[in-house]
Amino acid sequence: MKIALLSYSTKPRGGVVHTLALAEALAALGADVTVWSLGRGGDARFFRPVDPAVQVRIVPFPDGPPQETVGERILRSITVLRDAFDPTPYNIVHAQDCISANAVDGRCVRTVHHLDHFTTPELAACHERAIVEPYAHLCVSRSVADELAAGWGIKAEVIPNGVAYERFAQTDPAARDAWRARLGGYVLTVGGIEPRKGSLDLLEAYALLHAARPDVRLVIAGGETLFDYHDYRARWESRAVELGIEPVVLGPVPDDELPALVAAADAFAFPSLKEGFGLAAMEALAAGVPLVVRDLPVLREVFGPAARFAATPEDLTDQLGQALTHHDPARQTAGRELAASHTWSEAAQRHLDFYLSLS
Repeated sequence: MKIALLSYSTKPRGGVVHTLALAEALAALGADVTVWSLGRGGDARFFRPVDPAVQVRIVPFPDGPPQETVGERILRSITVLRDAFDPTPYNIVHAQDCISANAVDGRCVRTVHHLDHFTTPELAACHERAIVEPYAHLCVSRSVADELAAGWGIKAEVIPNGVAYERFAQTDPAARDAWRARLGGYVLTVGGIEPRKGSLDLLEAYALLHAARPDVRLVIAGGETLFDYHDYRARWESRAVELGIEPVVLGPVPDDELPALVAAADAFAFPSLKEGFGLAAMEALAAGVPLVVRDLPVLREVFGPAARFAATPEDLTDQLGQALTHHDPARQTAGRELAASHTWSEAAQRHLDFYLSLS
């Protein structure tokens, strides 16, 4: 079976991590897999090495003019990928996002990782077409599948993400010590500073926490995104000054350094307002790090007794404080067992079974 997996970026976003891990697991099961993506900013490869068993096709996507809007960039992304991609050789074309689904005019399987609500007309139209036009749908959680059913009458197969368990559970002690020497004690979040990640709420929560625990820093990693969150980032930075706090903003962290950064954290905060699964949070559980997440139905579904839940910044402060001060072996064990139960091998086999059911 020849499979094309399509993504919109080479950067370390959750959907891209998913695409590469799924591609490698599919190839390990004997599938002929090619990953197609746009190479933004001169990228000619993905953020990490890809197993040679997977073919990679990076379509150059040069920067647009300085005045290019997000909507215009989306439309140009669709056009560039559409012009480069030939679906003819493939039995399955599987799009992982709205840009790639639009690039193949909906003639694909689509994984809906989470549902967004855009106000930019081009984004709203891209999002809608990428839901209604594909002929088959997958979701990484039942909660998102239920949203699809309620909003569009679409039935989606649910196949949860896998987790690179050993990568996060068995990190190098020296690498962990190096992060601790650099940062001290810290609460970590991964995903950058943006509205969907609840960054302003986390900032407010950290300000309250800092008053009681000035020895603990807030560290923010990641942040590569297609969208322009300049105004939100400016508000976040201004609010940090008003609150008198100085979070550490690392930006994108090299892939081989990320597991030790996660494992060295005292707690992991995941206050997202929208999620489909929460892969970064599951990786924290694999590392044995206490996890505090937003109290959302999807995160209740995915994490259950392995996480602490918070609905407001005040709740987040309280739950992070408890995670920092009260060691909970039962919750830690539950988290490690949960993370270990999600394998990419099983996810890939279920994808293959799903593909075969469509023929």
